[in-house]
Amino acid sequence: MSWEVLPATAERWDDVRAVLQPRKSAHTCWCMAWRLTTGDYGRMTADERGAHLGSLVEAGNPPPGVLGYLDGEVAGWCNVAPRKHLDRLTSSKTITPVDDLPVWSVTCFVVRKEFRGKGVASGLLEGAVEHARANGAPAVEGYPVDPEGGRVNSTLAYVGTMEMFERAGFHRVRRTEAKSDKRYRWVMRRDLD
Repeated sequence: MSWEVLPATAERWDDVRAVLQPRKSAHTCWCMAWRLTTGDYGRMTADERGAHLGSLVEAGNPPPGVLGYLDGEVAGWCNVAPRKHLDRLTSSKTITPVDDLPVWSVTCFVVRKEFRGKGVASGLLEGAVEHARANGAPAVEGYPVDPEGGRVNSTLAYVGTMEMFERAGFHRVRRTEAKSDKRYRWVMRRDLD
């Protein structure tokens, strides 16, 4: 079984679409919820959000995320970018900055249904860290949910779990006021220097 993580560049746009919009839906997020203000996100249609992500992929400065490939087939996506490029995150009242370090943020994972339970999200997280490192990030943060010994609803687990981030070398910084599946999310950081 071979595993590879690559930046979401223009030549991989069809793979981005395969993961983020497997079927046409008016509710497709296109992983834009953190990249836009709440108002802008709400005013856009799914097609407009897709076009906006397409423009970010096309610009590629840096690519807005990474794609994971299992045996050559696209298996998942991870949204990773400098925190300052994530409008909703920079204005968040529940996930506030820890300090002034220009961190990169991992905000969500999307794993295609047929690849779930195969460690794809963990592989994507490592790939996201390497993508951030290659683009000069001093540290990477994530905002995963603390399952509190239970199981998180899979539709709300797109932020990842604390255990997954800890296995990838992230440390707990502080609990946030944000929640997923009625459980608190944490700021977790991995220093890259």
